[in-house]
Amino acid sequence: MKQFFALVALLIATLSPALADTPWKIVKTYPHDSEAFTEGLFYLDGDLYESTGQYGTSNIRQVRISDGEVIRSVDLSALYFGEGIVNWGDEILSLTWRNHVGFRWDRATFAQKGSFSYPGEGWALTQDGKRIIMSDGTPELRFLDPQTMQETGRVTVTWNGKPVRMLNELEYVKGEVLANIWMTDKIARIDPDSGKVIDWIDLSALSRRLNLSNADAVPNGIAYDKIRDRLFVTGKYWPKLYEIRLKH
Repeated sequence: MKQFFALVALLIATLSPALADTPWKIVKTYPHDSEAFTEGLFYLDGDLYESTGQYGTSNIRQVRISDGEVIRSVDLSALYFGEGIVNWGDEILSLTWRNHVGFRWDRATFAQKGSFSYPGEGWALTQDGKRIIMSDGTPELRFLDPQTMQETGRVTVTWNGKPVRMLNELEYVKGEVLANIWMTDKIARIDPDSGKVIDWIDLSALSRRLNLSNADAVPNGIAYDKIRDRLFVTGKYWPKLYEIRLKH
């Protein structure tokens, strides 16, 4: 009998996502809008701020973490495919994919305050307290002046000397830039000074757990609560937001 239960346990472990083998653990699970094509995410003052993509359905929203309720939102024109967002002062800065234009929004009211332009595509934004950090789908991270949104420098992201492409959603965490690599389950932990990838966070166990059939439902969305040291991850069309803690 003891051998039977041992065999059953082994079978379950083989068929189930190997969460015990991941370099992180799930702390808590929250609801997430399964219709949200998540492009940008950040945490501030108790709530999540999220941007969604796709022409005709792109918007920016403030979301209550506990139940996923949208507190307020603003729609983008159908001309724009919404991309990354970041907070700066009392504003939210947002990108669009191929229109070479971004917007400034009043964080309290979601009223549009202005716009800015940039060459190339817009993918994601984060900030380190001094500068805005932007991804554009290439192996490069751009550094921007928060007031003018003009480029002040850039760095090429590499792993073992090779460029890392498809840098997508970004989050600045404890001196590192975390970046979803589009169409993969990987998050790169990047040294923003050198551009070198320090290590990887593999979210494939979460993807397997959700077992979503939509090919677009990839991990995309990282948010960090600096005050309580909480790291949140989600994905496009994911029905869940996960608070995870890295084991090292």
